[in-house]
Amino acid sequence: MADTDFTTVSATDAGATTTDAADPAADPAAAPASTTEQAKQTVKDYSSKYGAQATDRIRTFADTGKERAVGGLDQLSQLINDAAGQVDDKLGAQYGDYARTAAGTVSGFAEQLKAKDVEELLDEAREFVRKSPGVAVGVAAALGFALARLVQSGIDSNKV
Repeated sequence: MADTDFTTVSATDAGATTTDAADPAADPAAAPASTTEQAKQTVKDYSSKYGAQATDRIRTFADTGKERAVGGLDQLSQLINDAAGQVDDKLGAQYGDYARTAAGTVSGFAEQLKAKDVEELLDEAREFVRKSPGVAVGVAAALGFALARLVQSGIDSNKV
């Protein structure tokens, strides 16, 4: 046994069984890998749990936002429709009809929003961006500018 090369001795030659090789306690190098795998699985579990909760909250916020937008559009339509009578008196019936047509268009848009699910609206928005990205960027810039102006005017009015 003196001329045996110790570097080629296998685990079974050394007296270990196959269950010892699979046991993390018997193999210290396997323990960190097992801990790493457990940590990865824990992270996956928490991320899927919190991801689902975040998705539910976002959908709730989106539904609430859609309802508010539809309510605002309905109010705008009613406001334009009410103003059409005054437009008739001041500018003529033809211009009052324009205002009523605009109110009808706004009301129709509100009805379309009511009829669609948030997922459908998002799919349509994605499709619109794919078809005409330049227009989408322009609309986003205009909305951002308008929002910034609204926020700025709110801040300015609080200073007075």
